[in-house]
Amino acid sequence: MEQTERVWGFLTPIGKQLYEYWPGLVAGFSLLAAVLAVSHAVLNKRDARAAAAWTGLIFLLPLIGAALYLLLGVNRIQRRARQLSPDVTGTSVDLVPVIQPRPRPGHLHTLAELSGRLTGLPLLNGNAVTTLEAPAALDDMVAAIEAAEDSVYLATYIFGNDAAGRPLVDALAAAARRGVQVRVLIDGMGALYTFPSIVRRLRRRGVLVERFLYSLAPWRMPYMNLRNHRKVMIVDRQIGFTGGMNLRAGYISQPATIRDLHARIDGPVVEHLLRSFAADWYFTCREHLNTDYAGALDCGPVLARGISAGPDADLGKRRLTLLAAIGSAQHEVRIVTPYFVPDQTLLTALQLACMRGVRVELILPGRNNMRLVHWASLHMLPWLVSDGCELYFSAEPFDHTKVMTVDGNWSLLGSGNWDARSLRLNFEFDLECYDEALAETLNRQMDIRRANARRVSLEDMQSQGYLRRLRNGFAYVLEPYL
Repeated sequence: MEQTERVWGFLTPIGKQLYEYWPGLVAGFSLLAAVLAVSHAVLNKRDARAAAAWTGLIFLLPLIGAALYLLLGVNRIQRRARQLSPDVTGTSVDLVPVIQPRPRPGHLHTLAELSGRLTGLPLLNGNAVTTLEAPAALDDMVAAIEAAEDSVYLATYIFGNDAAGRPLVDALAAAARRGVQVRVLIDGMGALYTFPSIVRRLRRRGVLVERFLYSLAPWRMPYMNLRNHRKVMIVDRQIGFTGGMNLRAGYISQPATIRDLHARIDGPVVEHLLRSFAADWYFTCREHLNTDYAGALDCGPVLARGISAGPDADLGKRRLTLLAAIGSAQHEVRIVTPYFVPDQTLLTALQLACMRGVRVELILPGRNNMRLVHWASLHMLPWLVSDGCELYFSAEPFDHTKVMTVDGNWSLLGSGNWDARSLRLNFEFDLECYDEALAETLNRQMDIRRANARRVSLEDMQSQGYLRRLRNGFAYVLEPYL
């Protein structure tokens, strides 16, 4: 009691009024912050469900909800991306020539033209695409770096300080010592997957490395929910690697704990990989890189185009491409992905494809490393299966592969998943290809995965207990955040 009176005596008249009315002031400030945050969400969120989810969170958690929206919900990247010049981003529609090569199947012409309008990049012929399982891909990447004479540009989400990452560090350091221009870009959060981070090892060995949107201080890190998920490497501006593979020891351990698919790219489309990396590098450290392709113009029969997607100037490109590909299908759509929680438009497109008589096949991991995403997926999968989708759960090891084929001719491979994070929040890079032989190769690899998978029926999905179905439903409510 005496201590309270002593504190009260030291307060100024204004301080006494503030002390007396602070609950009302805090309540008023909380309401103002909530109104401002909700107004911003309603005006700027394209997805009504995301706006509704943020609105609920902001009002259910006074001040905390508004603070979370400020840190995670506001897209500052798109505004900053508009400051990049077209020659850096490679998104100018003027880059698309009037006359482009067309895929052989006539029903895919519209898809090719639409992708060109979306990306602002031409469909290029003369490419060779070699698919590689993860261990072989790591070996080929090291060999390409060891043979590099001009440059090595590498962007990845996770670069492990482990048995997979260290050989790459050795090759990159050796390349830098012999005068090769080496640039390595690692996502700011992905760099934290192993401790100590590979960044320190790279810098000690003389490799120039930067972290994408990295800061441990929340007030300096307004982009913590936006990640660079691309996996791209370009050697001597003529050889490219891309796909879904991170640089982690799980791919080469005995037995392997992760499975993945990557690809080596030879041909003019490597320029699209170059443009994507150069834009990310310039965004991070304001250094211009040479994006002129330096390789042969005729390396193979594949028509190909790069698709850069993200919450910046490329917002929505990948989602619209997927919708167009599903809508173009006449015979079959085959998908392998580790994370499958599509939004309602993509889900509806797949359901309509099933109803049109298109065979839709979906191969997902039976055991997922992200349980919340897996539970959300289990909630909506019965809707697809009931409409005729063939669903398979693959056996271990965990399959991180991301591949899609349409009608045995069109293929999409890269870093993007079928979830809200990849469709709206992550920076992704995928390669769309028109070639029967490549699609056949990818379909054979899907057949191998399907041979060791379990077919899941509607009865299997509906036989889950009430509590599990309830858990899955609550996880699906969080889909805008997954």
